[in-house]
Amino acid sequence: MFVAASTDCFPDLPLMDAIERLVDLEYSNVVIAVRESGCQIRPSEVAQDVEKAASFCCNTHRLNILGYTLEIEATGEEYLRQFTACCRLAKATKVVQLTIPSAELGTPFNEEVEDLRKRVQIASLEGVLVGIKTETGRLSEDSGTVGVLCDNVKGLGVTLDPSHFVWGRPTMRNYEPILKYVNHVQLRDSNKDHLQVRIGQGCVEFGKLVTQLQRFDYRRVLEVNLTPAEGIDHSSEMRKMRLLLESLL
Repeated sequence: MFVAASTDCFPDLPLMDAIERLVDLEYSNVVIAVRESGCQIRPSEVAQDVEKAASFCCNTHRLNILGYTLEIEATGEEYLRQFTACCRLAKATKVVQLTIPSAELGTPFNEEVEDLRKRVQIASLEGVLVGIKTETGRLSEDSGTVGVLCDNVKGLGVTLDPSHFVWGRPTMRNYEPILKYVNHVQLRDSNKDHLQVRIGQGCVEFGKLVTQLQRFDYRRVLEVNLTPAEGIDHSSEMRKMRLLLESLL
């Protein structure tokens, strides 16, 4: 397994500044967030010039790019155009993993299956894997639904975010049934009242998770995904999380 950090850890910084901060914190690997509402790199920019976007992303101060997290606001054909461009960006930068959100709760199941099939097919043509993030408020908040989606969409994987099986739940929900589909992991510490708390003050059992993943021969990324919080030394938390995960491997 490889420890990486997301550029989402510094959402208010331009991409290169966020990467410099990760270098200072002694991370070796990075996952780049590609979202329209951010200030780092946008899907619409990637679609305008994939080669330019690839050159921009590769300026990582020797950090290895191990994944992209996509949030595309466009719909219909424009969504597919931007998604295709992001898949080509991944291929150009030798990245095999893309994380995307699943549809919001209330979306017809069959409609989501068809949409995911299109995206997985597009990605497969570029040699890229797609993982839907487990996330509260979306179809992927329930492990049973996630399993059925993966069974119905050949090649679809899961980006496991254990926090969303803790936060807002009376008791922690079981995600073990979907571990066989996991191709990426995003991590922070959480409790039932707060999505993010100080490392060690939440309910996420990092050691147990690593052991569970090892049973399924998981050899991919453990992504640190901590956002700045008032009154908390963000750099200290980032270092603490890196050292914790590295100690478990």
